Amino acid sequence: MRYDLSLLSLCLLGALVVPAAAQQPQSSNPSVQFLNPPTMPKPPGYTQVVEAMGPGRIVYIAGQLGYDAAGKQGGDFRTQATLVFENLKAAVESVGGHMDNIVKLNTYLTDIRTQLPIVRDIRDKYVNTAAPPASTMLEISKLAREGALIEVEAVAILPAR
Repeated sequence: MRYDLSLLSLCLLGALVVPAAAQQPQSSNPSVQFLNPPTMPKPPGYTQVVEAMGPGRIVYIAGQLGYDAAGKQGGDFRTQATLVFENLKAAVESVGGHMDNIVKLNTYLTDIRTQLPIVRDIRDKYVNTAAPPASTMLEISKLAREGALIEVEAVAILPAR
């Protein structure tokens, strides 16, 4: 099935309507607000709602696996997770952004019970923990490449060029 990305973007942004009384953590990008409405449960380490306003660029970063620039896969989970976040950092920097511009993360793990605390620890070294991205984390049975233990995709909002 093929999706029209501009329509999808408008739908995603339109779905992010929250009460004005919602908490608003600080953001380094004034056109983005990170909100945890008091009418929703307080999340551990992520933001419930991210609102993007005004002109800007939406950057979609494909799922990153634990490989270095030479294509070598990391061995253990911690190494793979660190490589994933280094790859996300390189991706957002390649378009003139930084990790604070990431507003949404989708994380796929092969063993959520043992990997969740490790990935949270590593993620928190890369993202703004005062205004963390909206996040979804799932356990799946297998990733696209043999031996892959984690995959993370991201959406970033950057100022217009």
